[in-house]
Amino acid sequence: MKKTVADIDVQGKRVLLRVDFNVPLDPDDGHVLDDTRIRAALPTIEYLRERGARLILCSHLGRPKGVDDSLRLAPVARRLGELLGSPVKTIGDCVGPQVKEAAQALGPGDVLLLENLRFHPEEEANDPDFARALASLADVYVNDAFGTAHRAHASTAGVAAYLPAVAGFLMEKELTFLGKALASPDRPFAAVIGGAKISTKMGVLENLLAKVDRLLIGGGMACTFLKAEGLEVGQSLVEEAYVETARQIRERASQRGVMLLLSSDVIVGDRFEADARRQQVSVKEIPAGWQIMDIGEKTVEAFVQALRDCKTVLWNGPMGVIEFEAFSQGSYRLAEAIAALDATTIVGGGETVAVVERLGLEGKFSHVSTGGGAALEFLEGRELPGVAALADKA
Repeated sequence: MKKTVADIDVQGKRVLLRVDFNVPLDPDDGHVLDDTRIRAALPTIEYLRERGARLILCSHLGRPKGVDDSLRLAPVARRLGELLGSPVKTIGDCVGPQVKEAAQALGPGDVLLLENLRFHPEEEANDPDFARALASLADVYVNDAFGTAHRAHASTAGVAAYLPAVAGFLMEKELTFLGKALASPDRPFAAVIGGAKISTKMGVLENLLAKVDRLLIGGGMACTFLKAEGLEVGQSLVEEAYVETARQIRERASQRGVMLLLSSDVIVGDRFEADARRQQVSVKEIPAGWQIMDIGEKTVEAFVQALRDCKTVLWNGPMGVIEFEAFSQGSYRLAEAIAALDATTIVGGGETVAVVERLGLEGKFSHVSTGGGAALEFLEGRELPGVAALADKA
């Protein structure tokens, strides 16, 4: 376990807090379109403010190549200020004499949001001088940006070499829920894995095979598994290079006694469009020229039945093409079923979280991960540089 802000004295100290405020902005007026990640950081921010800490927040936004006025963090600071009920200071850079002066001038409970870290290429290069400059602003470093913990950047890993480094509460929550699911889940433990491509989830599937009791596979990636079973899938996306891999995963699941469920029926469309003609068919009867767009009724029922007595459920990746309402129903029904379980329920991945939020079910899940790529790498069993850099509990 990693030390957290609750394990150290922060009274009156300047705290460099790495947050993940990489949020969507309106291209017309720049306001924040989705403040989920900002709200996720509030428990740590409010805890520090209540103890009189002087907060220096830092984050990246987008993928700028040098300074980009459309990716400045001022709109984020405004939204954070609204949520906190007090103004958040901003400054035009994240290092340099003026930034240091602004950090020194902070009073207890004050919040300063530095400018976009990625305006400096040294951030992603994990440049030690840049990391040292960031560290010079504060007495303590807190990382609450699990979503960036898989990157060895100056603000996520480098800075920890120069300051006492601990986790924020969001980071702690991610590590606790995902860590327990991998290390000591309450059983039966099921993983529901979807999304477009098997290639992006290979490491997760390989690692989870040794840990789960049930593995349910949907979404576009299921097409490659169906192909591996000798089925014709029409115009559906198949990663030919992974057909043999899919066959091997099926065999290993069988050898380990893991229940592996694929679609028995699907919703197909005659083209990849929101208004495509659709029909529900058995996976053995997919028409030539059509493509799989969602899981079918029987598959939903089989998946829900397989999850009914589970005590831990991890869901990553939608079951269908959720950008089209007509092909979202499988994901919606699965979300509702998982939310109703008497179990530890964890949902992750941007599209999957979007489904849960669209249905207003966030509060019904034990944990909604904001981790994205970091969560995937964690589920693959890989060490995350931003986590490894933090101090361990005694």
